[in-house]
Amino acid sequence: MTHEEKRAWIRLVVAVLGYSAYVALIVSRQDGRPLPDVPYAGVLLWTVGAAILASIVAEVGMAIVLPGASRVTDVRDREIGRLGDHVGQSFVVIGAVAAMLMALAGWDRFWIANVIYLCFVLSAIIGGITKVIVYRRSVPEW
Repeated sequence: MTHEEKRAWIRLVVAVLGYSAYVALIVSRQDGRPLPDVPYAGVLLWTVGAAILASIVAEVGMAIVLPGASRVTDVRDREIGRLGDHVGQSFVVIGAVAAMLMALAGWDRFWIANVIYLCFVLSAIIGGITKVIVYRRSVPEW
């Protein structure tokens, strides 16, 4: 398994765990209230920050545990990275368009923020899955 594939796995797992923690915390704070009334901004910011920190710590830990692992990237790594990023970025665009339409329609900020967060997470998950699958198989030739 290459260094870049391990990074893809780390980011994929952290994205799933981070968003799952966010959803669990928001639902646990609901207490019978409608979701838009739940204070979410602090939880959202803390879970995003914690996910970033966890990803950094995991990647540093991987470098410490495997000090001799090659960090050289070749053409295949760059192509896989580019493909995964392109696939994942489609969800960023979907989230931006959805948030814009929701804002124009006057939706509550809770829903707009959560759609944006969900689409960022989906971007990371779908991009990561794409990278892992392509590492296991081969880079498609168009």
